[in-house]
Amino acid sequence: MRRLNKWAIAFGCAAGLATALAAAAPPAVTIFATGFNNPRGIKFGPDGHLYVAEAGAGGSNSTIGKCDQVPDAGPYTGSPTGSRVARVDQFGNVTTVADGFPSSQTQPGLGSLVSGVGDIAFIGHTLYALETGAGCSHGVANTVNGVYRINRDGTHTLIADLSTYYKAHPVAHPNPGDFEPDGTPYSMIAAKGRLYVVEPNHGELDEVSTDGRIRRIADISASQGHIVPTVAALEDGNFYVGNLNTFPIVPGSSKILRITPAGRVSVVLTGFTTVLGVAFDDRDRLYVLENTTNNPLPTPFTGQVVRISEGGKRDVIASGLFLPTAMTFGPDHNLYVSNVGFGPPPVGMGQILKIELPDEN
Repeated sequence: MRRLNKWAIAFGCAAGLATALAAAAPPAVTIFATGFNNPRGIKFGPDGHLYVAEAGAGGSNSTIGKCDQVPDAGPYTGSPTGSRVARVDQFGNVTTVADGFPSSQTQPGLGSLVSGVGDIAFIGHTLYALETGAGCSHGVANTVNGVYRINRDGTHTLIADLSTYYKAHPVAHPNPGDFEPDGTPYSMIAAKGRLYVVEPNHGELDEVSTDGRIRRIADISASQGHIVPTVAALEDGNFYVGNLNTFPIVPGSSKILRITPAGRVSVVLTGFTTVLGVAFDDRDRLYVLENTTNNPLPTPFTGQVVRISEGGKRDVIASGLFLPTAMTFGPDHNLYVSNVGFGPPPVGMGQILKIELPDEN
């Protein structure tokens, strides 16, 4: 068991989740919206609404005998539809912006864990979606992982084929037992008219232009090995990348990397665990989302958000989160977190949490 989509987690009854969350989390944490299937990346749009990448519920189609299967997590099964991008208004009402994206899942022995649309990002008023669960190796023939433009009518258009790029541009140190030919890109940010994608399985940071060109910024595996990089934030002209690391979980084994635009990789902070979110506030303080703490396997109600202030001081801003998967700042300067983002089989259990930050600390 080595990385993100190979979590084998035993869940009990999911009833009473909101009550358990209220008991486990600080008073400043509230449920902003509910009813999602494996919510992942979240971003606020230029209209002030929150947009959610929803991985979906997987599928049952198989591609055994048609292409190479994933060694450990496979064989995957999937569906050409089932994943979507949703929008949440200020009152927590959820509507579909675009659907019909592929959704796939690992083999049952590893929890039937789902991938689909993994993140979204805006360039101006145009919305882009990152598909992460497509491709023949994920049980969805005749589809590819990639960056898609969401059109005004809700349809989507492929602008960058990441599956083909990953196959044609191998990294220095792939992990054979954990290798996925189509990749499993996890997150995406936008900056200066371009998109930047973090791919955990191969271990790389790539730039995608809106005309479909793909350029590798850094082969993270070349200097760091198979550390499973997951998310990035842009600050002071550099990328700050967090990683999940391998399993079983070793508390404090995840870190924050700095990657320059030229691709130079260095370690700037250590001592984190299962990082799935990084963000900076308007005072340049770094916030880190940890999916699980103090457990060897991903464990509900142990996720937390840590703030790193000037001088390196670390404060836990929110705790008791249920397998959180992404984080973003809202226009109100509060944090929003995808919660129940992996694992439970009942559909519609995913949440978006609002973490109200104090004006000053």
